[in-house]
Amino acid sequence: MIIAGLMTGTSADGLDLVIAEFMPDPTVGSDLVGADPTTLTVRILAERETPFDDQLAADILRLLEPADLPLSLVSSVDARLGRFCAEALSELCTDHDLSPDLVVSHGQTVRHDITDGLATSTLQLGQPAFIAERLGVPVLSDVRSRDVAAGGQGAPLVGLLDSLLLSDVETPTAVLNLGGIANITVIAPGEAPIAFDTGPANALIDILARRITDGRQSYDRDGALAAAGTVDEDLLTALLTEPFYGRPAPKSTGKELFHAAYLDSFLETHPHLGEHDQIATVTALTARTIAEAARDHDVTTVIASGGGTRNPELMRRLDEELGEGVTLTSTDEAFGLPEGSKEALLMALLGWLSWHGLDGTAPSLTGATGPRIAGRFTPGDGPLHLSEPLHRRPTRLRLSD
Repeated sequence: MIIAGLMTGTSADGLDLVIAEFMPDPTVGSDLVGADPTTLTVRILAERETPFDDQLAADILRLLEPADLPLSLVSSVDARLGRFCAEALSELCTDHDLSPDLVVSHGQTVRHDITDGLATSTLQLGQPAFIAERLGVPVLSDVRSRDVAAGGQGAPLVGLLDSLLLSDVETPTAVLNLGGIANITVIAPGEAPIAFDTGPANALIDILARRITDGRQSYDRDGALAAAGTVDEDLLTALLTEPFYGRPAPKSTGKELFHAAYLDSFLETHPHLGEHDQIATVTALTARTIAEAARDHDVTTVIASGGGTRNPELMRRLDEELGEGVTLTSTDEAFGLPEGSKEALLMALLGWLSWHGLDGTAPSLTGATGPRIAGRFTPGDGPLHLSEPLHRRPTRLRLSD
């Protein structure tokens, strides 16, 4: 089955696309026709990162700030992002002569509300009907809401992919994603995997990068801005008082908390700091909070992915914070999985699971009352005909060249 996965993250800088072929391996030693596979093999056929146009990016960023905005902007972004996804995927399919059987579109999260540690609502924009209309195939979307309805965080969802990739791990291992928000999955032998957001990854860094460069850069390219500054320990200590860091997993957060006004509330009490010292300090904050979360779970290896891995200053600080005895590596090195494609591949995996009637979430990962099938389908050109349901999820995901 060929599935396209589309992911837009909290950095709101563009669309990650993956087209992958999923091939269930026969159950070893089984004489049963149609037996549930224990291993799912996946081969990435095409991948691409397509940046948003300037106006769409600016409007998404407006929606991510905690301000009252016109409903017309929400509706407009929903439609424009849907069309953008349809066009970007159509071009990728044409360039590689591929026709997916299913598309999974995450959409852009513009609200993820947490009240007293519980997720109360989550909202993703990017109308899937435009994708279904353009490509003529079914589209799975809104993959978080069912988990939230079942009492879960609805995030991070990547723990399922991580646990399938590391099904035979021998020591406690953390799989880290460095998007706008940082999240880790902790997998240890003989224990149920857990996943949670650790705090900001690039969210606060990006805010300062735009300010320092007067909007010419939307992120700290090569970590050069942070490398030019010095960490202010007083500001770092103040930032670390945020209660979110001390809450137990499962937990999730977003730009509803880590936004510009939030950051300014700390910067205003440290007016003597230069801009480069500010960005050096929030970069240190990201590294420190991730490392503390990893130490809390005695991990020996951290496998990183996401845009933050392209920031050598952030990775250097993270390596220092983790200290000796903890190996820091990447999904490219550990799995042969490009760091920018991981979450789009997750979307494709969720599509395969939902298509076969299998749960895409687990209580140990999100805190829901039980596992749930993820998302809802928009039909393509014809009636929707799902596969005959399977009974058990595969226990292992194998990447094939």
